[in-house]
Amino acid sequence: MELELKNLKIDRTARREKESKSVLKLVVVAVIVAVAAIGAVLLAKKLNAATPVQVVQVQSPVSVSAAGEQTILSATGYIIAAHKIEVASKVNGRVAWIGVDKGDKVKAGQVLVRLEDDEYRAQVTQQRGQLVNLKGRELEIKNGNRPEEIEKARYDVNQAKADLDNAKVSLDRTKELANSGVVSKQALDDAQAKYDNAVAKVASLQRLLDLEVLGPRKEQTTQIVGQVEQARGALDYAQTQLDNTIIRAPITGTILDRNVEKGEFITTGFVGDKGAKGYIVTMADLNDLQVELDISQNDFPKLGPKQKGIITTDAYPDRKYEGFIEQVSPEADRAKATVQVKVRVSKPDEYLRPDMNATVQFISDAPKAVATDGAAKRVVVIPAGALQGDHVFVMLKDRAIKRPVTTAGSSDKGVIVESGLIGGEDLILSPPADLKDGQKVEVKQ
Repeated sequence: MELELKNLKIDRTARREKESKSVLKLVVVAVIVAVAAIGAVLLAKKLNAATPVQVVQVQSPVSVSAAGEQTILSATGYIIAAHKIEVASKVNGRVAWIGVDKGDKVKAGQVLVRLEDDEYRAQVTQQRGQLVNLKGRELEIKNGNRPEEIEKARYDVNQAKADLDNAKVSLDRTKELANSGVVSKQALDDAQAKYDNAVAKVASLQRLLDLEVLGPRKEQTTQIVGQVEQARGALDYAQTQLDNTIIRAPITGTILDRNVEKGEFITTGFVGDKGAKGYIVTMADLNDLQVELDISQNDFPKLGPKQKGIITTDAYPDRKYEGFIEQVSPEADRAKATVQVKVRVSKPDEYLRPDMNATVQFISDAPKAVATDGAAKRVVVIPAGALQGDHVFVMLKDRAIKRPVTTAGSSDKGVIVESGLIGGEDLILSPPADLKDGQKVEVKQ
């Protein structure tokens, strides 16, 4: 009976062990679930995070003509002569003859006008005579005295010495007679004076002889040489003034305007509208033409150095001329908000005239993208770093959208895109290699 009661006793130890194992399993499951939940949250955050990207707006499209020329800017201005010359006179005078008229073609050195030259010829004659006179004097001084002149001076010295000897003899005899009381003291004084005069004359003539032998002084020679050079310069100046009465064409070109008539007086100074004329003709080389343009400051950055362009005129719209930017003004026009640009006409012809209206279509330096149907079309240029093979990414709201494009070469400004972009899109520049279509993006700060 006791044994049976013992076997009927409940074993509480086994039950506790079983319960402990159940709790442990529940804890492990809870931890796994929590870790999975945290991972799911982190993954969702990662998937929903926006990738920072750099964005640039696609520029407006440019035109491509049937010839493939990409027009980036069109501007209107005027044909001008690159170097217009107003030919003036170097001397004052009255027009005696004029041999050109407006529109005439002339060659460099061709005579345009002759002025009355009587006064200038007289000045040349006067200065030439002065020079001849001084050159003769120069030769006289440089050659020295002639031998005959020296001999004459020596003869005069010898004659004076002879007279001195006679005066000495006469003085000695007079002294003896005066001592003897034969002649008066006055006679002795006269003999002494005559002797002294003879001594002085000999000395004077001897000095003249010495000078004749020595010739002219160095200072005299230098002085006469200077006078000759001065006279020669005066003659050259007078001859130049005479030559300037013949006015010649400084360049080969065309007479644009004739300002004088025969009989009018021309002056070298500044003059007004009336009276004497300040210049004779206006001329220019019409093979050296430019188009003068005022480019808006907003459009000016589109142009580069030596930018090429196609030039047309209102008078002859079917005639086209090539050109390039030759000169850009160093200053802008504040009042008009423009920058002056001059485009050289590469090969002008007789149809072009100064002051004609002209239009310049500046073309891109990019390779030509010719429209297959012959019609004009429009393309855009994008940075090379935005192109990923045959597509680009554009940012639409907060998503990266993959956009297939068709390219037509490249230029120094980027890649030419014929289709796929229309301009104005927000283009993702240098997109990450793992960027996906539709991925969330944000503009990099």
